Amino acid sequence: MATRNHRAVAAPQPANRGAAVLAGRQKAAAAAGRPDRRALGDIGNFTNIHVIDGKKVQLPEGVNRPITRSFGAQLLKNAQANAAVANKNAVAPALPAVARAAPKPTKKAPAKPVPRPEQAIKITAGSDENRRPSEGAARSSSAHKSRKKVVSTLTTVLIARSKHASGLTGKPKELIEDIDKLDGDNQLAVIDYVEDIYKFYKAAQHESRPTDYMGSQPELSTKMRAILTNWIIDVHSKLELMPETLYLIMYMVDRYLSLQTVARRELQLVGIAALLIACKYEEIWAPEVSEFIHLSDNAYTRQEILGMEKAILNKLEWNLTVPTPYVFLVRFAKAAGSGDKELEHMVFFFAELALMAYSMVTFCPSMVAAAAVYAARCTLRKSPLWTETLKHHTGFDELQLIECANILIRSHAAAPDGKLTTIYKKYTTEEFGRAALHPPAAVPGLV
Repeated sequence: MATRNHRAVAAPQPANRGAAVLAGRQKAAAAAGRPDRRALGDIGNFTNIHVIDGKKVQLPEGVNRPITRSFGAQLLKNAQANAAVANKNAVAPALPAVARAAPKPTKKAPAKPVPRPEQAIKITAGSDENRRPSEGAARSSSAHKSRKKVVSTLTTVLIARSKHASGLTGKPKELIEDIDKLDGDNQLAVIDYVEDIYKFYKAAQHESRPTDYMGSQPELSTKMRAILTNWIIDVHSKLELMPETLYLIMYMVDRYLSLQTVARRELQLVGIAALLIACKYEEIWAPEVSEFIHLSDNAYTRQEILGMEKAILNKLEWNLTVPTPYVFLVRFAKAAGSGDKELEHMVFFFAELALMAYSMVTFCPSMVAAAAVYAARCTLRKSPLWTETLKHHTGFDELQLIECANILIRSHAAAPDGKLTTIYKKYTTEEFGRAALHPPAAVPGLV
């Protein structure tokens, strides 16, 4: 019993007993000649940082006494005072020199309580305290300007009137018209991917194009080609074939003549075989070979026509799916004025004149179609001659079309007195709006 009571009332061990034991062990290790290693302290037991009232306070060196409530309060007060002095010394150098040198006010201001370290003011990027003086001045000046009343002086009024009279007023930029907005219910218009189709056409039109072949055709001339074209257009009209058939025929003729030398006697045979192939490709009911024999006044036999048909297909490698001017004419005429029949007839009149002119063979189909639209608008005196909508869909501006349009307008002026009048007579009828009867255009820049 005595022993148990003695253990129960044993005096508490000193707070730094563990530190003393650890120091004694280090001295013994040094005396024994072992390498001097830094001992790891007991984690959490022998550090100088203590938590007092929820705040971490670092004890001064040499303090070994227990942390009582009164001693902890005194340590916390000293730590707060030291933090306040440190903050004051850190802010003082940032103050302007004039502010530090300013005399103290005569009236003593009431002392402000020293803020605790955890109550430091947080300054955000958008607060007025953190904004630079230049920003505040700029905002105040802009606000002042906005409140300033605008006074119209005599000079400003005269300048505005002069600009309005000379047409220099700021005009809104011309918008690109949505030419497919009325075809939402028309599945054949394929408005969802019509733009992608024409992007493909514009890229594919440069492949397998006819070249300037007259220099390599010793027995042919541009006049003979014009006679053949005039005859093909007449046959196309009598048989009431589709418009796209005509443009495919002329493509095959020019492409074959670019690749193969042809005798004068066989030139019409090339045209007849091209007619037969295009009708098989485009028409629902293609004419028979006997009809073409009759149209050529029995100049060629059945075997000759079928033999030339095979020769053309082999030379063209059976590639007939090409973008002709017709596919671009449909789209560009729609962009020029959907529903304008007079303009549409005039566009196709110039497009067929382009088939007659050998000088138009080397131009790409999209440029031929765009030039036909431009020449038609010039003839009908449309204003403006070229719009942003047409520029967007054709990809050409006015300067790029001048040369082609010049050829077409000259052809229109010479059509009434020419010997090859099939196109002119066709477009003087009521069916085609008497487009050929319009006086030729006189556009500045077209000489």
